[in-house]
Amino acid sequence: MSAAHAVAVVTYDGPVRHRDWEVVVVTAPRLALTAWAYLDQLAVSMRPATVDVADNTLRCFAGFLAREFADVTGFVDVRRPHIEAFKLFFATHLTVKGVPPARNTIRQRLGMLRSFFDRIIEWDWPDAPARIPIFSIDVPIADDPLPRFLDDAQAARLAAKAAVAAPLDRLVIEVLSRTGMRVGELCGLADDAVVVLNETPWLRVPVGKLHNDRHIPLHPNAARLIAEWTADHPPAGGRLIHVDGQALDRHHVSRIVRRVARQAGLGHVHPHQLRHTLATQAINRGMRLESIATMLGHRSLRMTLTYARIANKTVADEYASASAKIDALYTATDPEQRLQQLASEHRRMLANGWCNRPTGTDCVYETICEGCGYYQTTIEFKPTLRAQADHAERNHQPARAAIYNHLLASLEQDTG
Repeated sequence: MSAAHAVAVVTYDGPVRHRDWEVVVVTAPRLALTAWAYLDQLAVSMRPATVDVADNTLRCFAGFLAREFADVTGFVDVRRPHIEAFKLFFATHLTVKGVPPARNTIRQRLGMLRSFFDRIIEWDWPDAPARIPIFSIDVPIADDPLPRFLDDAQAARLAAKAAVAAPLDRLVIEVLSRTGMRVGELCGLADDAVVVLNETPWLRVPVGKLHNDRHIPLHPNAARLIAEWTADHPPAGGRLIHVDGQALDRHHVSRIVRRVARQAGLGHVHPHQLRHTLATQAINRGMRLESIATMLGHRSLRMTLTYARIANKTVADEYASASAKIDALYTATDPEQRLQQLASEHRRMLANGWCNRPTGTDCVYETICEGCGYYQTTIEFKPTLRAQADHAERNHQPARAAIYNHLLASLEQDTG
């Protein structure tokens, strides 16, 4: 028993925050009081939904300890065996639906439990154990599935069916498809969300899932549909889009998307798939990842890179192009012809190899280091720089040749 735990016997006869805390309050009130203090701290900086999940997690864990381990009267008593027992219990217990928890639920709850111990130890709370009893290896690795999206033909069928649908259905499909907004963002659009910047309509998307605010360009079709709808249904209650005075909600939006998708013969389609579809269409047509991230409101490019992993038209086209060149090498019977083909694909000489970029395309990164003001070289690299300059001149690349000749001239001055 630790010194912190031996300070006093804790009792509590006040209000209980949730009925599931009752058994904990009776059996081990210190667990409840510490958990509630933590939840109060969490509520200052986290959203209510996050606090609710933390409350649920701590109730489950504290209730398990109170039932199974009479010697545990506070979190200060928690040791590794208690965590291992809880892991086995939580992974196999049945939920209210009569099934074991999903892997993602297990990951979320154990991760939240680890954060709890990490924080109360860092905060030096009296009821904190001497060291964290739950480790990162206890938390299952999150699955990283590819996003579900509609291919171009399916998206066209959905758009065609939406074009002849009821006005609200058409508005919802068009705005989601053209902006990539989340459902909650669509439902939360303020009455002044449509703004004009540089004579172009934009949509101000409210603070949402990632706590960020942004403007995104509004497609003319979507802008027209919004204008037509709001002309007949003026914004009310601070919301841009409402139905008979009631704010649009996510369930209504989901029903609209499912209904139009079924009519288009696409089966079940979730509104978030339209967000994935727009991102996939954009990346397939050369839109930069940074711009896609800004449009979707991603906090980091790591989130946007998900779409770069999709096996789509871009990958297929580049694979077909590369395969054609490889096939040409295999089918050529003249050794000299093979060498000429290889030479035509390797026109750019690098310091330690070759760049196989097709000769007909430009590269913004070419000699980017050598042209930088912070770039430094020494006399030992003079032969390589001379080879680079000669190679550039032979291949009629004056910009490259100028950079390397400038570096060679600088070396001559330094050693002269």
